[in-house]
Amino acid sequence: MKPLLCLTLIWTFCLVMLGAYVRLSDAGLGCPDWPGCYGQLGAPDEAHEIAQASAQFGGDVEPAKGWKEMIHRYFAGGLGLLVLAACCLLWQKRQRLSRLSILLPLGVIIFQALLGMWTVTMKLMPIIVTAHLLGGMALLALLTWLAARSSFTPQLPSHLRPILIISLIAIVLQIALGGWVSTNYAALACNGFPSCQGSFAAPAGLSEAMQPIRQLGQTSNGESLTIHHLAAIHWLHRLGALLLLACLSALIWQLRKTSPRWAGLIAAALLLQISLGIANVWLDLPLPLAVAHNGGAAILLMLVVAALAQVLPVHQQATNNAFNTTSPKHSGA
Repeated sequence: MKPLLCLTLIWTFCLVMLGAYVRLSDAGLGCPDWPGCYGQLGAPDEAHEIAQASAQFGGDVEPAKGWKEMIHRYFAGGLGLLVLAACCLLWQKRQRLSRLSILLPLGVIIFQALLGMWTVTMKLMPIIVTAHLLGGMALLALLTWLAARSSFTPQLPSHLRPILIISLIAIVLQIALGGWVSTNYAALACNGFPSCQGSFAAPAGLSEAMQPIRQLGQTSNGESLTIHHLAAIHWLHRLGALLLLACLSALIWQLRKTSPRWAGLIAAALLLQISLGIANVWLDLPLPLAVAHNGGAAILLMLVVAALAQVLPVHQQATNNAFNTTSPKHSGA
């Protein structure tokens, strides 16, 4: 069971990274249909296939982008089989796992497939693409939880649960804001750091830019988004980064005595993610760093979820405290 869970978790992480690469390399519409690509199992790359695809679907046919999208879909299909196998095995040997937590990954996989289809059919509508990103992160978090709960004995004190939950919420919100930046192509809208367009105040148009139901590059009224709208989206993401920094700093501070190892891991991941975010702004969003920034968010999410899975239940913490108080070793007998 442990090797299968480990493989499924690594596969999911790689798929999240691959999805980021497809999105950031502007290949999200490399195939204008779903689940195939121009009506076939692979992207058309022969001259006659390209001519036929262009005649049938219209527009320019770009085989390189099509193959990126199809490889992503094949990886997603393989992950579906792995998750099904892992959930079936966990169902038979469930320990400290609820039935709902075992079934949830399968539900997320199905919904992710629908979001993948809508991403294409709705022409990269930002709310759909952002939801697709969040679905991948949710699947990664669920599998991390299952792997941690089924493989390791809880050992962190129960008083850490509130700050861990707050930190997890902050990470999810920041991932959502990061996804909104990426899906609206606003990563380079703020030309400078730490200020945005020479100011620390919110750029104009924030409320319009955050409207969820609108097409790519447009406001909800159908007008074109301006650079100020995009800068407002990026500015909000930076504000979220400050909130996340405060939450994770508080978590690291509380972890430093009870579990220095967890504190060190989360601190290292946080430092890496901050460095990647700043480097992306200063270096004009090079593709490897942009993809790595998505990976850094996934690592932070996995670490906090795994730490939360290691928190002792309240009743078990009370039992341990009572044992430590009355045992001869601690009573001086």
